[in-house]
Formats: sequence, structure tokens, C-alpha cells
Amino acid sequence: MSKIKFSGLKGQALVIENKDIPSMKEFKDVIPEHYLESNTKTSLRYLLQSTLIQSLVVVIGLSIPFTPRMIPIWIIYSLLSGTTAMGFWVIAHECGHGAFSKNKTLETIIGYLLHSLLLVPYFSWQRSHSVHHRFTNNVTNGETHVPLVIRGNGITEKIGGEKELYFSNSIGKKNYGILQLLLHLIFGWPSYLLTGSTGGIKYGTSNHFWPIKPFSKALWPSIWTKKVWISDIGVALTLLGISFFIFKYGLFLVIAIYVGPLLIVNCWLVIYTWLHHTDSDVPHLSNTEFSFMRGAFLSIDRPYGKILNFLHHNIGSSHVVHHICPKIPHYHAIKATVKIKKAFKKVYLFNPDPIPRALWNIACNCVAVKSDDKGRKYIWQSYYNKRRITK
Repeated sequence: MSKIKFSGLKGQALVIENKDIPSMKEFKDVIPEHYLESNTKTSLRYLLQSTLIQSLVVVIGLSIPFTPRMIPIWIIYSLLSGTTAMGFWVIAHECGHGAFSKNKTLETIIGYLLHSLLLVPYFSWQRSHSVHHRFTNNVTNGETHVPLVIRGNGITEKIGGEKELYFSNSIGKKNYGILQLLLHLIFGWPSYLLTGSTGGIKYGTSNHFWPIKPFSKALWPSIWTKKVWISDIGVALTLLGISFFIFKYGLFLVIAIYVGPLLIVNCWLVIYTWLHHTDSDVPHLSNTEFSFMRGAFLSIDRPYGKILNFLHHNIGSSHVVHHICPKIPHYHAIKATVKIKKAFKKVYLFNPDPIPRALWNIACNCVAVKSDDKGRKYIWQSYYNKRRITK
């Protein structure tokens, strides 16, 4: 096994055992009960906050001339507008988890509307995301960010780690890191929606818009097939609206005001999910080692700073709590994080590395995983040595 590339976690996650993981009861014993409940007025206030911020940004955008000479300014605008619009994604995400309101009709309408406007099929995502939560960092049943395995059995594991390691080392770590950043940030989200990219093999080639053959139906049991079709209606209506604006105001305006910022929203989504569940010294687990609480405590909180936490409702700095109990609304999640950090210091993961450094680390060093001697934990490898891997 090659030497592990430690991140800012300094190998903390590698020494955690099942006996160290608290039960759900122990978790709830340290969290005040009212933290677990949403308040509709408070949630609507945060929705209003994101709406006002985005409205101001759009007004600024409409004051910029729609000319080719201003393309560099429009790129800057996309970065700004996409960053602020990510707040809507987080609120829709809370709706999907039942953390927005006790009024489930209102919650569903808001979540469906927001995700449809972002070209995300709401119910489809709600289903696949719940599976992701159930099997976080499970190397066989995980629904997303499931790694390639060295010497996998090919039945329940994603084999191909040897080839990926050979490829990464043949082109050089720097070039491999750049390639992974491009693939993840630009193509990662649409690839996931259309093909189930990075998912476990048990779910096959899934499609969040088409729940039947020729795509896998594994993610869409029972009523969920119908819900996927219902999700498509919202996305289709959004696409019709986009077509109307292109016809009325021209393609340049739509790209500048909508498409460019949407691409940045997708980049932020990938950054958050990738960094939440991947680090060079955070293992994936076999079925015998895995439990829901163990997987949840393998989520990683990171330092996104006050501005991004404000705009994105603390999604990146309170994700461990969210994975343990997804119904905790974001305005209680930071306070709950303080509680679990104190109570479960050994197992709570916070990586202090700056976000650019963390991204570069996982892009370069999280290539494929190899099981330990006992077949319980799967550890990231970044160095190819054919003799060591195959013996």
C-alpha cells in the first residue's frame, strides 16, 4: 500500500472505530429538542433573504451592456450571480429533507419550484439524495462519490482502480488534478443527473429524468417512477420559459443572465458534495464495517468563511450534523455543530485546510481505494506500483 497523503485532518478518520461512534440517542441527548424542528416563518425569512440578494444582483446585471466587448464583465457577473443563487439550491435542499416547514404542501411547492428553476428534477433528486444519506461512504451501496477499487470483486465494487492509478501517474499528478477539476466542476453535475456518474454499481446507469429502460430502474421503486415524470414537468416548463426569453430578448441575454450563473451554481454544488465526502485520509467502508451513524460521521465540515456561509446558509460548515439528522434546519445546524464538536471530539471531522488547497488535494490524490488487510476500510491511493497492487 502506498503512503497515505494526509490532509488537514491528519489521519483522524483512519483511527476511528465503530465503538467510538455515538448512537442516535446519544446524539439527540446533546442536541436541544427545539433544534430538530423547523419554523415556517424563519425558513421563509431566509428564502426572502436569498430572493432580495439575487434580485439586487440581477438588477446590476441588467445594467451591463449586452455586447461582445463586455464578455469579461459578464463572466465576472456569472461568478457573482451563480454564487448568490446557490442559496436557492440550499433552501430547495432543505425542502427535500423536510427541514423547511411543518406545512408539507408549502414545503413541496417551494422545493419543486426552486429546483425546477435550476433545472433539477425535484422528486428524482429527493429520492436519490435520500439513498446517498442512507449509505454515505459505503463502498458498495453508496449512491454518489463512490470510488474505483483496486482489486475489487467486480460484483459489488467499482473495479478499475489499477487502470486509473496507472493513468494518473502516466500523465503526472498535476495534470491529473487539473483534469479531475475540469471533469468534476464542469461535467460532474449533468453527468450525475443523466447517467448516475460516481454512483455505486448496484444502481446501474440511472437517469433522473427517465426512470425506465434503457436506463436502470434501481433507484426508482414503486411510486418514485411516477414522481420522476412529475419532476420532469417542472424542468420542461422552465425550459419553455427559457425558450420564450430567447425568442423575445435574444440568446446573449439568456446566456448572460441565466445560463452562465447556472453553471456556477452547478460548480458550487459539486464543490460542496465532493468536499463533504472525500478526503485523502477519509476511508470508505465495507458493508460489515458500515452503519448509518458511522457513515454520517465520515462527512467533513470545512471553513467556507462568513460570506459564503451567509449566502449558502451554512451548508458547508455544518454538514456533519445535517447527515446525522437531515431534518435539522440550517439556522439550528451551526449551533448543533458546536454541541457535537464538544461532545464527540474524537469522531467529528473538521478539515481546516483552505478550500482551494482541499480541492487540489482530493483532485490529485483521491484516485482509487484499496481495502486494508481486514477488508473493512478502503483507503485512498495515489501512487501506482503494479507489483505491490497485484501481489
